[in-house]
Amino acid sequence: MLQRDLGVVRLTGRVIVTESMPDGVRITLSELRVERLAPEATPNHIRLQLKGRFTRPSPGAMVSVLAMLHSPSPPAEPGSYDFQRQAYFDGNGGVGYVLSEPVVVEGPLPSRWRSMVLPLERVRAHMAARCAEILPDKAIATVTAALLNGEQTGIPPAVMNDYRYSGLAHLLSISGLHIALVAGLVFFVVRALLALIEPLALRFPIKKWAALTGLLTAFGYMMVVGTSAPTVRSVLMTGTVMLAIMLDRNPMSMRLLAVAALVILIFSPEQMMGPSFQMSFAAVGGLIAVYEAAAPIMRRWRTSCGILGQAGLYVAGSMLTSVVATVAVTPFSLFHFQQDALYGVLSNMIAVPLTSFWVMPWALVVYLLMPFGLDAWALTAMGWGVAACNWLAHVTAALPGAVLRFPAMPVWGLTVIVLGGLWLMLWSSRWRLWGAIPIMIGLASVSSTQRPDILVSADGSLMAVRMADGGLSLSRAKGGNRLTTDTWLHRDGTNLAAAPWPDKGHSADGRLACDQLGCLYRAAGQKVALVRERLALEDDCDSVDLVIAAEPVRHCGAPRIIDMWALRSRGAHAVFLANGVIRIEAVGNSRGQRPWTVGDGVAKPRYGDAGR
Repeated sequence: MLQRDLGVVRLTGRVIVTESMPDGVRITLSELRVERLAPEATPNHIRLQLKGRFTRPSPGAMVSVLAMLHSPSPPAEPGSYDFQRQAYFDGNGGVGYVLSEPVVVEGPLPSRWRSMVLPLERVRAHMAARCAEILPDKAIATVTAALLNGEQTGIPPAVMNDYRYSGLAHLLSISGLHIALVAGLVFFVVRALLALIEPLALRFPIKKWAALTGLLTAFGYMMVVGTSAPTVRSVLMTGTVMLAIMLDRNPMSMRLLAVAALVILIFSPEQMMGPSFQMSFAAVGGLIAVYEAAAPIMRRWRTSCGILGQAGLYVAGSMLTSVVATVAVTPFSLFHFQQDALYGVLSNMIAVPLTSFWVMPWALVVYLLMPFGLDAWALTAMGWGVAACNWLAHVTAALPGAVLRFPAMPVWGLTVIVLGGLWLMLWSSRWRLWGAIPIMIGLASVSSTQRPDILVSADGSLMAVRMADGGLSLSRAKGGNRLTTDTWLHRDGTNLAAAPWPDKGHSADGRLACDQLGCLYRAAGQKVALVRERLALEDDCDSVDLVIAAEPVRHCGAPRIIDMWALRSRGAHAVFLANGVIRIEAVGNSRGQRPWTVGDGVAKPRYGDAGR
């Protein structure tokens, strides 16, 4: 991991991943040489963004570029998403953007493993280019490419938000639905074709042959779309289903879930803390538990109804599946994203059958025809289904109250919900229903969340204070440090900030009084100095309970101080005010010393030291 921002540097590396972006391309480089950086301090991988004016380099090429290079960003506040941690486990030790045209240079030949993987990366790039060529609408082309090669980064932000707010974002992530559809379609087609050959059908286990074909297809699909965590998980689970068919075992049971989870946690235990792992296993576990209980009733109904009854059962099953999966993932959506899609069940009831019976079958046809250059008509047909999904996502996201926003759920709330969910899933008798009680308690924890009264970014350039109406007022307009701002507002359960700090004068509620040198914030009987210029310290140090400044503070008589040294050593800070009590939390304190905690622990925290 880069331990500091390097600024503008010349670097050389091999392109191992290219990803389309709405305004350019993102590349990942390996085999790096970075000026002013020793080999032992050079990351294994660095991810860079190229604007559209630059030439897209080919995967496998060794390129030299001038780039602005940064270390991965720390969390925006204690308890928020840790990009440094994610980058560490992804193998990316630095991020940045390219400032010059990439120049192809001579370099060593790629390793044997890299030589096997790079052709797949070129196939993904070809698929994205082919979609853009055949499908003129950018939104349709990028979503189609995401379903074919797993590349979501090129989807326009407005379209991506429509899918998130409509509860259909899971359709864009190559995971359980897609892997199961691809493997299942191949399984049923192969089995049906083999059943037409009488000698084979009567003498050989064609069902097991079909299951093996489905297993190999799922693995091949994973190689094409990439080995992201959700995809690998889904292939493991789908592969276990196919293996169970080959071994004459029940393919749908909690054992399936346990095997997949065990394999993943042996090789990638860090995934357990991520939303993707938690949401996918919660959804599948909930579905298995519900269908285990409902299976006897559904079997009786299926044997006693006609064609119309079968169709009604399918519709009812789709509704039940959507409801169960949505309910199962809701707590994790609240904890990680502070929002939930109100109409997700309704939109999924339409979009999932459309994806299952139109979009993904055409995707298989595209895979078969693309090597021969005959895929244009199949891509067009697939694009019709994608266009319908895009329209549905847009209409659903535009409905009143489509997105419900909540304050960040405390960790103990999610823990209680998980325990209650496990109780519901793992027991089979009536007393399993007692698991609903801790789930309700955990969900109620959202309403008891105490949000900070003051927030300070890691570099001190952005601050926020809580106003009398409960909203956050920012020291700068929302455009500055947008990622930090969005994180603070989302964890507050909103996407709107209160009026920004006044340049001079008082805020509407009187809590904030500002001049050119800084601001004074009064709440819960406490007075906090928010310093803009050093001259403010002369008046404020002896009259406030807390001083917050983005520069070093020396010889200040305030009881509590957060200055440049505290921010450098512990990152972003959150301050909680109560009558007579000031509680300070920092990112560095909440996550401790880890291999990915870049910049934490450089200096000791300096909250007190009233005599300096």
